[in-house]
Amino acid sequence: MTKRLMFIIVALFVTSVFFAACKINYSFTGANLSPAVRSYTVYYFPNRARLINPTLSQTFTEDLKEKLRRQTSLVELSENGDIEFEGQITGYEVRPMSIQKDDLAAKNRLTISVKLKYTNSKSPEENFERSFSAYEDFDSTLSISDVEEELTQLIVIKLAEDIFNATIANW
Repeated sequence: MTKRLMFIIVALFVTSVFFAACKINYSFTGANLSPAVRSYTVYYFPNRARLINPTLSQTFTEDLKEKLRRQTSLVELSENGDIEFEGQITGYEVRPMSIQKDDLAAKNRLTISVKLKYTNSKSPEENFERSFSAYEDFDSTLSISDVEEELTQLIVIKLAEDIFNATIANW
């Protein structure tokens, strides 16, 4: 009986030590950051693309900030946040897709590319520089001016999501 009682006590002790040592991080938003990270900074992303959309820099910068505001509990700082997002818009182009008879395009594609420098002062091993790109197709019977605002917004949302997943969610 004593051996059995001793076995149970040891088993409970080992189990409690094991579970006390385990740390489970979860988030309903996908955020996966060190608890030491408490703030972020998103610097203005200038548009360095050959073709310029005059509102794209502001739209992209604000949408990325909004994504971080909504999906993290981090405090936004104008500079020197624990994590920093900076870069530039490097591409904004329309290309024909789905060529049909008589060399006419059935669809066109608007693509936006962004170069990002991500800095995490609390975990420098996570720092990186990388390009992100997203696109939306539209019917070639429409001009870019007819669909530009709507498509740009959809693409910016995709880019913000991709950047969030690559940095905060570590996917």
